[in-house]
Amino acid sequence: HHARSARSGLIPNPESQMPNPVVSVPSGNFGNICAGILAHISGLPCEKFIAATNANDVVPRFLQTGQMETKKSVATLSNAMDVANPSNFVRILEIFGHDYLNLSEKMEAVSVSDAVTAATMRRVYENFGYILDPHGAVGFHALEKYLEKNPGKKGFFLETAHPVKFDSVERITGTFGEMPDDVRQLFTRTKRSVEIDAVY
Repeated sequence: HHARSARSGLIPNPESQMPNPVVSVPSGNFGNICAGILAHISGLPCEKFIAATNANDVVPRFLQTGQMETKKSVATLSNAMDVANPSNFVRILEIFGHDYLNLSEKMEAVSVSDAVTAATMRRVYENFGYILDPHGAVGFHALEKYLEKNPGKKGFFLETAHPVKFDSVERITGTFGEMPDDVRQLFTRTKRSVEIDAVY
């Protein structure tokens, strides 16, 4: 049992010679990264968490300045992360006792533009044959940049959804990849919708 409070530092991993992993999480409302931090303080060894955001950069700016300033959300390629004021971030602040210095030591946050997201999707597909969705591309880029600055560290990024969900994937990479059978069947169906009046 190596669990300690977040305030007392990162959990060591004495059973392994490998460094504890850096975990890059595509982040919009910060629910997944909050869950990861809870897992960490419950015993999961991690070196650091990277909150990889798109242009909606409230948290990256907070970690740079110490000032929380909300702004209106903007639409991006990674649209599930288009959150201006992530409600789960207050949970992360509570975990760290609202200690800005302690939080900034354990978590970094990076804002990734749509242009960089698209370029990452193209490059990863060309170099590795792996098809990223836009959200995963944000996480990949953030981790890649962190590891470039911190040689010897190891890490992984979290993907969020199958690429077939996003028209932008085919536009950017030229392919969705292999479409799952259960998804392919959906394309044979007739689209149906019922318009209803707003009733308050």
